[in-house]
Amino acid sequence: MSNTRFYSANKLAISALIPLSVSAATHATRALRLNIGDELILFNGDGHDYICELISIKKNEVLAKVLSDQTINNESPLNITLLQGISSGDRMDYTIQKAVELGVKTIQPISTDRSVVKLSQERAQKRLEHWQNIVNSACEQTGRAFVPQVLVPVSLSHWLANNPGNAETRILLNPVGAVKLANLAKPNGKITLLIGAEGGLSQYEIDTATSQGFQSIILGPRILRTETAALTAISSMQTLWGDF
Repeated sequence: MSNTRFYSANKLAISALIPLSVSAATHATRALRLNIGDELILFNGDGHDYICELISIKKNEVLAKVLSDQTINNESPLNITLLQGISSGDRMDYTIQKAVELGVKTIQPISTDRSVVKLSQERAQKRLEHWQNIVNSACEQTGRAFVPQVLVPVSLSHWLANNPGNAETRILLNPVGAVKLANLAKPNGKITLLIGAEGGLSQYEIDTATSQGFQSIILGPRILRTETAALTAISSMQTLWGDF
């Protein structure tokens, strides 16, 4: 069955008339061929799905009326923030999309010493909007009713300087001085996972992160690509401590 669930930036409430976004309207009416009277689901990240009925389809506007709402309880019990080195090409998009599917709560793109991609302030803002749209689309597909936030990209040194070590569980992938993930105690609170970009983290970055409370872990004897490393680590956490 085709997915008829769409993200909306609007405040949603029963009986409200909601204009669909351009992308949602196009997909609903052209790809799915929905007509007036058909139902679809809207969500805006408040933890609810809103069952709606299409009431108007015009060239420049498609309107839906909210009929009812329901609470969605499918969030992971793990509060994972992914500190992801900005990778090139489609790797970053893929990592963000799949991380959302796997249940992360927050995504913090970071630039590192070995990052290939260098973003100006203008490019960073455009990429941020692009990445958030990927998150929204991933939530449409997975049924998540809370929408993870993609934070403004920063350098790893800036993030570490502004987030001193505390009681949260902090993990990075680094084969030197590492332990297996299964050997760590189950976290009681927030988990921050640090993954480097294509070239990995520099030794200075690893040392600095370690001094700020990051524990090195290893995920087997093989070297993983940046996107594989992030998703494997999250999947392993969900298997050991979460809802897999």
